[in-house]
Amino acid sequence: MRVKKASIYRGTLTALALCMLSFIALAEDKLKVAAGQRGNWDTTIAEVGQRGGIFKKNGLDLEMLWTQGGGETQQAVISGSVDIGVAPGIMGVLSAFSKGAPVRVIGAQTTGASDIYWYVPANSPIRSLNDTDGKTIAYSTNGSSTHGIVSAFMKQYDLKAKPTATGGPAPTLTQVMSGQIDVGWSAPPFGLQQLDEGKIRIIATGDDAAAFKGQTVRLLITNAATLQNRKDVIDRFMTAYRETIDWLYSNDPAPLQIYAEFVGISVDMAKRVRNDFFPKASVDPDRIVGLETIVQDAVALKYTAAPLSKEQLAELVQIPPRR
Repeated sequence: MRVKKASIYRGTLTALALCMLSFIALAEDKLKVAAGQRGNWDTTIAEVGQRGGIFKKNGLDLEMLWTQGGGETQQAVISGSVDIGVAPGIMGVLSAFSKGAPVRVIGAQTTGASDIYWYVPANSPIRSLNDTDGKTIAYSTNGSSTHGIVSAFMKQYDLKAKPTATGGPAPTLTQVMSGQIDVGWSAPPFGLQQLDEGKIRIIATGDDAAAFKGQTVRLLITNAATLQNRKDVIDRFMTAYRETIDWLYSNDPAPLQIYAEFVGISVDMAKRVRNDFFPKASVDPDRIVGLETIVQDAVALKYTAAPLSKEQLAELVQIPPRR
């Protein structure tokens, strides 16, 4: 009889444990996350954290959706079809907010623009931006960071080039090498092999645009309603995002392996992308660098009709504090 009771007791405990595990799994909050440029180091942070179990540990299950650029990402957030947008350009976000779009900033995504570069085929006569009069120069999508930088190039250098939306790095490279576009854009790891093989030449980087050098160029955003109704979930997303960044820049080889496998490159190439193009400070989500200057530049580049006030910026930028 005692053996039977003990057996029943153990069975009951097992059943309770299974129920608890099932409840925990069901309790994971789902978030739809749109990110531009599948495979770029900075846009892949949430993907790596998801694969490494960090978001799951924080009670989150991410559904990652990949776009052709910041403009598409921003529209998905504004429409409410996704919960979080990764890497829309800061100028595009300021423009949308100034026109009444329900967009809110929950973090900086990338600061500095040296990772983005503009290139031509090796045999092109174009040697610098000053040689682009009448030529097509690529950016990804309207409202993206590349769009903002090209707009800054046009004004700063008084260019007579033809800005053209070409989508992501892969289709852009195809258009450049087939002669459809004169000047392409890219970001590591895309194009590094062609650079190493001497097939393309860099003629400018994002840091050549004075309006973007050393300043925050891309953001993490959400919809105003999402922030209001799911604030705890957004807070946990940012906690997991920060933890993923710490992991990516640690001595643990696992996150580099995850990133390399996801993108389809070697671990050595992954390490090169991180170490040469993305110092940890560049992906710090807690500081939007140069905001006062950016607000003025947004007016000069015709993204906003007037500078956003302090009250407007306080409404727009709502970065959850570190726990």
